[in-house]
Amino acid sequence: MSRILGLDYGTKTVGVAISDPLLLTAQELETITRQRPSALRHTLVRIKEICDEYQVEKIILGYPRNMDDSEGFRCEETLEFKKLLEKRVDIPIELLDERLTTMYADEILEESGVARKDRKKVIDQIAAAIILQDFLDNYNK
Repeated sequence: MSRILGLDYGTKTVGVAISDPLLLTAQELETITRQRPSALRHTLVRIKEICDEYQVEKIILGYPRNMDDSEGFRCEETLEFKKLLEKRVDIPIELLDERLTTMYADEILEESGVARKDRKKVIDQIAAAIILQDFLDNYNK
């Protein structure tokens, strides 16, 4: 069965989440870290490996619009990343508004009692799962 991948693209990390085979729920998978913002080769290779391993049929990529709905430099970087990823995987990539997901992920971790110093390791995965779950909830309506 195929699945959907959720990505939260950041300056130095990409949070990754995967759907269950029934496309009902999103689970955190991993955080891909890079040394420099421009060092994307390893990140792209790892995403391709995940897509192959889980038979991913679609990728949902968080699109960081500003609160006033404008598109800033983070949107430009995300679109550039999307283009690079499209060259690596033959899978449709959809953008999804991700405003406030990282803040919401931080609230979830705080409510769960995760220490602030430990949140950095998983916050991007949680944000990716929120992005993907938002898509799945609308997809299943």
